[in-house]
Amino acid sequence: MEANIPQTVAIIMDGNGRWAKARGLPRTAGHKQGAEAIRTVALAANKMGIQKLILYAFSTENWKRPEQEVSYLCKLPGIFFKRYIKELMENNIRVTFAGELERFPESTQSVIQKAVNQTACNTGLNLDIAINYGSRRELVLAMRQYAQDVADGKRLNDMNEAGVSEYLMVPENVDLLIRTSGELRLSNFLLWQIAYAEFIFTPIAWPDFDSQALADCIKEFQSRHRRFGGLEDEK
Repeated sequence: MEANIPQTVAIIMDGNGRWAKARGLPRTAGHKQGAEAIRTVALAANKMGIQKLILYAFSTENWKRPEQEVSYLCKLPGIFFKRYIKELMENNIRVTFAGELERFPESTQSVIQKAVNQTACNTGLNLDIAINYGSRRELVLAMRQYAQDVADGKRLNDMNEAGVSEYLMVPENVDLLIRTSGELRLSNFLLWQIAYAEFIFTPIAWPDFDSQALADCIKEFQSRHRRFGGLEDEK
């Protein structure tokens, strides 16, 4: 497992609602169990030596969901960090976020920012929570800021591909993208960053996705040959 570990892994955590429905439970129960899976997978990723784990927790489109579900999702960061912040600290995991927090209640913003500040000096896994995040929105904001910087004389109009990353919420290129629960789409997630990522779509619902499931995905990643548009050396 030590060889060829992807540095940056992104996961579309899908299937919480279907997991709950299959068990005759409310959708919120699926989200609660999904939070447990975040803890399990983050600890496993840290042990594997993955540098950054980006989890799609709440998209810009998720505000369209029922009010009761959205309200619970807004409370979930508080529940999660109250329960697990000590364990994250003990395992040297650093928490960051990608997205626009301003739309969330002050209490949600405060909880997330507190976790970011508390773990800022940790040097292990970077657990990056994508919350109120949408890739198209990210790109629009990046283009606006770039145009403003040019207009203000802060930089020349000389943008290149490498420079785009400076304006993104997530600057890293993704090595491995995983989507759980069997759906085969990207759902407006990290569209720029996954240009050369390997994709794995697993039928496992997110609440059931555990350290073994992650290890299986990493093993599959290690079996692939990434050529980035080139050719393998002929022997």
